[in-house]
Amino acid sequence: LWQGTRLCVPNDATLREALLTEAHSSPFSIHPGSMKMYHDLKQHFWWSGMKRDVATFVSKCLICQQVKIEHQRASGLLQPLDIPVWKCDEISMDFVTGLSRTQRRHDAIWVVVDRLTKSVHFLSIRKDYSVRKLAEIFQQEIVRLHGNWDDYICLVEFAYNNSWHASIKCAPFEMLYGGKCRALICWDQVGERVIEGPEMIE
Repeated sequence: LWQGTRLCVPNDATLREALLTEAHSSPFSIHPGSMKMYHDLKQHFWWSGMKRDVATFVSKCLICQQVKIEHQRASGLLQPLDIPVWKCDEISMDFVTGLSRTQRRHDAIWVVVDRLTKSVHFLSIRKDYSVRKLAEIFQQEIVRLHGNWDDYICLVEFAYNNSWHASIKCAPFEMLYGGKCRALICWDQVGERVIEGPEMIE
C-alpha cells in the first residue's frame, strides 16, 4: 500500500520500532535529532502520527540524552562523573613519577584505567616524553586492544552525506548527484523514481 510515492507502514508496533531503530541507531546513522530523522523517514515511509512517534523515540534514546550538548550540565562547580554505559568508552589516567631509572631508561609509569570495568594498563615511559610520543604509545598499546576509530570513518561519512540537512532541504548526496543514495533504510527502493534536475540548485 502506497501513500503517493511513500510506503505505508502498517499499525504494527514491533515493525515501526524496528524501522525507527534502524533510522536512528544503526551504524549508518548518526543519532539524528527528531526533525532530521523525520525528514529522512518521510521521504520513503508514511503512517499516521509518524512525526509524533519519531519525536517520542528520539526523546527516549539514552545515548542522545547523555551526549547531546543541550542535555549536558552547564559549566561551573565540579560535578561527579556519570557512570559510562559501555566498557572502554571513557578512561582516566595518571602518571607515577620519581621512580629509579631502569636499564631501558624508563623512570615513570603511565596508568590508564577504564572507568566502567576499572581494568588498568600500566605503561612504562620516561617522564620527559613529549605529547606526540605519548599519543604514539596510546595508539600502540591501548587503541590496538580496544578498537580503531578510523575503522568507522566511512560509516560516519556515509551517515552525514545521506541525512537530511535543514540548510539545503535535502541530503548532501542528493544535492551533489541529483538522486538519493540507496541505504539500508530504503527497503522500498527498486530504482530511482525521480531524477532531480537543475532546479535543485537554482
